[in-house]
Amino acid sequence: MVRILNTLCVALMGLSILALYHVSEETRVASVELNRVNRQIVQEHSTISVLQTEWERVAGPARIQELAATHLGLTGTPAAQMSSFDSLPRRGDDAPLNNSPIAQASAQATEPTAGHSGL
Repeated sequence: MVRILNTLCVALMGLSILALYHVSEETRVASVELNRVNRQIVQEHSTISVLQTEWERVAGPARIQELAATHLGLTGTPAAQMSSFDSLPRRGDDAPLNNSPIAQASAQATEPTAGHSGL
């Protein structure tokens, strides 16, 4: 009876050793994978930093203003400028620019031709 009990204990010890070795290997593989992912995260952060810097350069207000002036002929000066909020009309009051040429200005659009898509 003692020999059977000793044999079972040795077999149980062998199985527990194999299970612990398996867990140890899984931990080692997970550690290697974690290090690889951490390196990728650092690399992506540096790439994002470079892209943010490039976006700030490309989408900066000065560059947009320059492109608008160059390609669209737009300038930074406003067409009409109010000096204060007091110049704005109140509800029910007549607008301060009722009789000025600015208030009476109108624009007329021409009909697009058949061959012109407008885009």
